[in-house]
Formats: sequence, structure tokens, C-alpha cells
Amino acid sequence: METEHEAPRRYRSIWLSDLHLGTRGCQADMLLDFLKHTESEYLYLVGDIVDGWRLKKGWYWPQAHNDVVQKVLRRVRKGTKVFLIPGNHDEVFRDFIGLQFGGVTILEDAVHTTADGRRFLVLHGDLFDAVVKYAKWLAYVGDSAYTVLLTLNTWLNAARRRFGFQYWSLSAYLKNRTKKAVEFIGNYEQALADEAKRRQVDGIICGHIHHAEMRDMGGVLYCNDGDWVESCTALVEHADGTLEILHWADEVRKRAAARQPGQPGGTTQKAAA
Repeated sequence: METEHEAPRRYRSIWLSDLHLGTRGCQADMLLDFLKHTESEYLYLVGDIVDGWRLKKGWYWPQAHNDVVQKVLRRVRKGTKVFLIPGNHDEVFRDFIGLQFGGVTILEDAVHTTADGRRFLVLHGDLFDAVVKYAKWLAYVGDSAYTVLLTLNTWLNAARRRFGFQYWSLSAYLKNRTKKAVEFIGNYEQALADEAKRRQVDGIICGHIHHAEMRDMGGVLYCNDGDWVESCTALVEHADGTLEILHWADEVRKRAAARQPGQPGGTTQKAAA
């Protein structure tokens, strides 16, 4: 079991998306803990890293959000290859496709080859969301309602911490139990899997819908790295090419349990293709 004094976990690649820096819903402290305890050769930032939609309505940028940016830039200086693939909330970066800022390369999408030779298309995924693509005004309305839900989520977890409970996502809980949301997620996943087949790759890695998932869809490995406002998840590649979804809130819980004698650890969710 890892302790605070052990070296960071080393991965070949890490994919993060939907950080939504600039919003109160961003779990920046959890994200900083993740960045502290992990290293990689490649780091993909798969869209909605900075929430331009929310920042246009009102400026919110606490020190923890600045610390996240600084940690990413520090990785560049240490030799990590960092790529930013813009999403709908940070679509302003799409005006700079092909350029580098602070050593971070901005791409429309990417094809990543794993250590075992598989090819994965990497993109945010908003272009396969009919609401974002054809009714952007409705996406803005939905974003406002979602922000209210995330505010409730923040208050709830502040109360939970006060009583000694761990992080829990109200918004993710409700999403997973709403029929329309489940149907939307299924349609979205199928659209991305179809795009992977069209591009003749082995799999696809995306974000956008804040729902971490890894499963075979008709011979295509669909991977969604999740988000850092609800689930606090990341997709990682091990040295042998194995892919795994890390649920970082669970990792934090296990680390806390390891510091308490007599408390059981727990398990991580791991999926290999």
C-alpha cells in the first residue's frame, strides 16, 4: 500500500478531461493530490480543462486552480509530452490548433499508440453530442442547471467532511438513475465507437459526458476518462499497454484507511483489453 513518502506511481500515459478549472465544482484539491502521486511519459488533456463558459459569466480562479496549471507546466519541464485537445467549454483553444504554449501542444484530436501496438483515437467528444452541435443555446441552459447541481454537491460534501465522511457525488448518483441520461450516454458511446471504426483504429478515448467507462463495443475499445467535478477519474496506460480507469476518491480513501491500523484497504477497478 502506497504511503505519502513513497515515490509517485509511474505510468506510460495519462488521460484527464473535464477538469472545469474556473468553476466551483472543480475538485481541484483531489486533482492536485492525483498529480502529486502520479507521473507519466505522455499526458493528454482531453477537453474542458478550463471552463470558458463559466468564466464569461463571472471570474472564479482560486489558488488551487492556479496550482493545477503550474503542476502541469512543471511536468512539461521534466520531460512529459503534454497534449491539449480542446472541448466545448474551452473551445477558444481551437483557434490555436497546431501551436504550443508553455510546451503544451494543442491538437484537434490525436492517435495514440499504446506500448502493445494498439491505436486509439483521442478526442473530447462534444462534436458527437447533438445538443452541443445543433442547439448550443440549449447546451448553455443545461450547463446552468448543472452548475446549480454541482453547487449542491459542493455543499453536501462540505457537510460530509465535517462529519468525517468521504467524498460522494450527488450529481453522478442522479445521472446514473435517470432514464434519459442513461439513454443519452448509450447513444453517445455508440456514436464514438462508430467513429473509431470509421477511422480504422482499435479504440477511442474521450471525455465530455462525465461518465468514466471502459468496454468493448463491437470490436472497438471505448474508453471515457471521466471528469474532475463528479467522479474524479483518470485513464492510465501501464508500461505493458494495459489501460486502467483510476477512481481517485477511492484511492484517497484507501490511503487514509492504510494510516489507520486495523482498517481494510479496498480494491481499484481495473480493466485490461
